[in-house]
Amino acid sequence: MKNSWIIALREVKERIGSRSYVLFAIFGPLIILGLVYLLFVFGGTEAEKWNILVTDKAGILENKLMPHPDPNVTYSFANDYIEHDDFAKGKRYQQYDAMVEINEKVLSNKLSYVFYRTKPSFNLQAKVQYQVERRLEEVMIQRFTDLSVQKFREIKQPIQFSFRNVYDPYDQTSDVRTWVGFFFGMIILAFIALFGMTILRSVTSEKSNRIVEVLLASVRPQHLLFGKLTGVGISAFIQFFIWIAFIGLGLYLMREWMFPSIYDVSSMNMAELTDSGRILSVQEKLYAGKEFNTIVDLVYERVNFGVMLTFFVLFFIGGYLFYGSFFAAIGSTAGTENDGQQFILPVLLILALAAYAGYYTVANPESELAGWLHYIPFTSPVVVMVKLTYGYAAGEAYQIWLSLIVLLLSAFFCLSIASRLYKNGVLQFGHRLKLQHLFKWLRK
Repeated sequence: MKNSWIIALREVKERIGSRSYVLFAIFGPLIILGLVYLLFVFGGTEAEKWNILVTDKAGILENKLMPHPDPNVTYSFANDYIEHDDFAKGKRYQQYDAMVEINEKVLSNKLSYVFYRTKPSFNLQAKVQYQVERRLEEVMIQRFTDLSVQKFREIKQPIQFSFRNVYDPYDQTSDVRTWVGFFFGMIILAFIALFGMTILRSVTSEKSNRIVEVLLASVRPQHLLFGKLTGVGISAFIQFFIWIAFIGLGLYLMREWMFPSIYDVSSMNMAELTDSGRILSVQEKLYAGKEFNTIVDLVYERVNFGVMLTFFVLFFIGGYLFYGSFFAAIGSTAGTENDGQQFILPVLLILALAAYAGYYTVANPESELAGWLHYIPFTSPVVVMVKLTYGYAAGEAYQIWLSLIVLLLSAFFCLSIASRLYKNGVLQFGHRLKLQHLFKWLRK
C-alpha cells in the first residue's frame, strides 16, 4: 500500500501542476457565474400575459388590487371558494391562466396559494407576489395598526406564496429544489466523465511509451492501478471544492453588491412605484432583484447542504470508483488508442443514460422505475441526489444506505475485474482488442 500512496501523490502533483488544471479551476467557476449573472439580468424579461382569478370569499381585498392596471397581468375576482379541481377542469374557468387563493386566515398565517396551468417565469411569479402582497399590506394597515405605510413595511412579516401546478396541487413534481439535486448528480457525472478520461489517457500514455514496464518492475499491477485511481480521484476532489468555494463566494457577492436589498419590497419607496410615469422601469428592477433573490434563497436556505454534501461525497466516491474501473480497464487492455476510443463510447452512453435517469426521477419521483433506478449502480449517484431533495419518509432512510452499499459493493467488484484485466493486458501491445481477449485475460 505504501507504493500505491507514492503513485497517488505523484498523480496528484502531476495533475495539480498542469496549466490546464489551474485554468479549469479558475475560469470554470467564473464562466458559470457569468452565465448565472446573464440569466438573472436578461432572463424572464419577455412579455408574459396572465389572466388571473382571485378567490376572496371573505372579501378581504374588496375586489381591488392595484391603483394602476398592469399590461401583462389581468385580475378578476370571485367572492367564493373554488376547489382547485373545479378550476382545473371547469369550462367556465378555462379562460384563466392561474388562480390566487385568498382565504380568511391569510392575514394571520401569512400564507397564500397560487395555482397555475403553465408554470410562469420567476419574473412573473415575483410580479404577482408583489402586487398581491402590497394590497394585503394595505388591508392590514387599515385594520390593525395606526402606522404609516413606510413604518409598517419596516416591521412587517412577508406573505409566503406557494406556486403550484393546478394539475399537481400537492407539489409532487414542481418543487424547484429537486433541480438542485439533479444539478448535484450532474456534477458527479461530469467529474466522473472528465477524470475518467484522464485515467484512460494516463494509462494509454504510460502503456504506449513503455513507462509502465519500468513501474511494474518495482510495484504490483494492482497497487499501480489503485494508486492511479486514488491520485486522479484526489485531484478531482480538489478541483470540485475549488469550484464550490468560487461559486459560493460569487453568489454571495452578487447578492450583496450586484442585486442589493434596495430592490426588496420592504425597502422600496411605494410612491415611486405607483407613479404612472416610472412604474414599469422601477418594477422591472424590483422583479429582477426578486428573481435573483429567489434563487439565492434556494441556494442558501431551502436546501439542507449538510446532508446533501455528505451523501454527495459518499456517492461521488462510489460512482468514481465504479466508473473509473471501466476507464482503467479499457485503457489497459486496448492495443491502440483507436481501440480505446471505440470501447469508451458505451461507457459515455451509460453516463448519458444516468443523466436521463435523474431527469426522469425529477418528473416521476414515485414511479416504480425510479425506485429501481435508485438501486442500480449505473444510475444511483444521480437518482439518490434527486430523491434527497424530495426527502425520505419516516422509516425509509435505510433506502439511501442500501443504495450506497450496493454501489460500493459493485465498485469493488468492478475494481477486482479491472485489476485482473490491468494485470494481464497492460503489457500487451499492437493487438486488435476483441472480447475473446478480455475473457482470456479474466480467466488467467
